[in-house]
Amino acid sequence: MVDVKAIQAELRASKIDGWLFYDHHRRDPIANIILKLGTNGLASRRWFYFIPSKGEPRKLVHRIEAGMLDSLDGRKYVYSGWEELHKTLPKLLSGSKTIAMQYSPENNIPYIGLVDAGTVELVRKLKKKVVSSANLVQKFEASWSNAQLESHLDAGRIIDRVRQDAFLRAAAFVREGKPLSEYDLQQWIADQFRANGLLPEATIVAVQPNNGNPHYEPTAEGSCPIRAGDLLLLDMWSKFDRLGSVFYDITWMGYLGNRVPDTYVKIFRIVKQARDKAVEVVKEAVAEDRSVHGWEVDRAARETIRKAGYAKYFVHRTGHSIGENIHGNGANMDSLETRDDREIIPHTCFSIEPGIYLPDFGIRSEVNVYVAEHEARVTGAIQAEILPLLA
Repeated sequence: MVDVKAIQAELRASKIDGWLFYDHHRRDPIANIILKLGTNGLASRRWFYFIPSKGEPRKLVHRIEAGMLDSLDGRKYVYSGWEELHKTLPKLLSGSKTIAMQYSPENNIPYIGLVDAGTVELVRKLKKKVVSSANLVQKFEASWSNAQLESHLDAGRIIDRVRQDAFLRAAAFVREGKPLSEYDLQQWIADQFRANGLLPEATIVAVQPNNGNPHYEPTAEGSCPIRAGDLLLLDMWSKFDRLGSVFYDITWMGYLGNRVPDTYVKIFRIVKQARDKAVEVVKEAVAEDRSVHGWEVDRAARETIRKAGYAKYFVHRTGHSIGENIHGNGANMDSLETRDDREIIPHTCFSIEPGIYLPDFGIRSEVNVYVAEHEARVTGAIQAEILPLLA
């Protein structure tokens, strides 16, 4: 059941008169998750569900899909034509002035900006002030339950083990002179995930120069062979193949040789320092009960890389929210692609993954950080140096 009372308490604390959910053809997965609607049945007509800060919720549905919101509490209104919809919508929103929707000013947080501009215009035409639901979404969709945290930790133990085995496999193939491509190793990892009840997500396996492309995807036809002297990046993410589970997401670096070249060592140390500085900012703020925002964490990592002289080679945000989707709907560690000014709140998780991407090679190091009530922690193993895989 949807915890309407908890939502209403948060609305009052935020001085918002209500939260308006709207969907058409399941364009808003956030609404479906928070309202626990599932994905069964047609959703070919517009529906609205309004939770006021006080009083009974209200819903507006089309007559041919009149049962769409029957699982939710509240008074039901129905419509057939657009004129009837426009006439009924003011009744749905009566008594409210400031309304939260899945809207982001200037689309600053694209994960939240799911309501189309025309619908926002329609609500504003009724003399309502539309504000972003970003903070509400973080609290009621991006916050993990204890069971979700355990699913993350359990998946992490499997993924960390598969990561170790993948590096060993690459080393063994190179020692024995047997052919192994990026794609071959990716598919082997996917098989290991399946065998352990995890989703076979599209792991990134990349040697230079492909590891200089943050979102490189190896293919059967175009991937590179893995050979002695290669710098190997493994970016692995997955979750259990069951309802409600959440992702674990890491990136590690290995070198197919006995001794890692100084050039790689130097860049990894800078990336590691940026990673550790970002983690430290979060841990200290949470321990001291200070607010910390996503953009501040990104700025800490980015400044470390800037001082080392590689600012233009760090081309993405420091981290993303993690949830039931690999890119979740909580605060992102971002002052580059957007300025994510959402406060990091308890029971949320995100990646910290700075990288430096040069023309010849790229290096990234990624950990996951979970924030509890009074502490923040990295949830898995932390890479201290590039692994010399043939040593």
